[in-house]
Amino acid sequence: MRGIFATLGTFLVGSAGWAVGRLAGLGAAVVLSAIGSGVGMYYGRKLFDEWLG
Repeated sequence: MRGIFATLGTFLVGSAGWAVGRLAGLGAAVVLSAIGSGVGMYYGRKLFDEWLG
């Protein structure tokens, strides 16, 4: 279950990073998506640990 939260966080925040970054260009979209994916994974796991863990 923890992995599902991590995956959802990665997808949602990474997609948001891509959407924001594409306004500035492809390179910015890739970088912001990667950063967003890492942040989403961290907080997805943290959310699961605090609420359901």
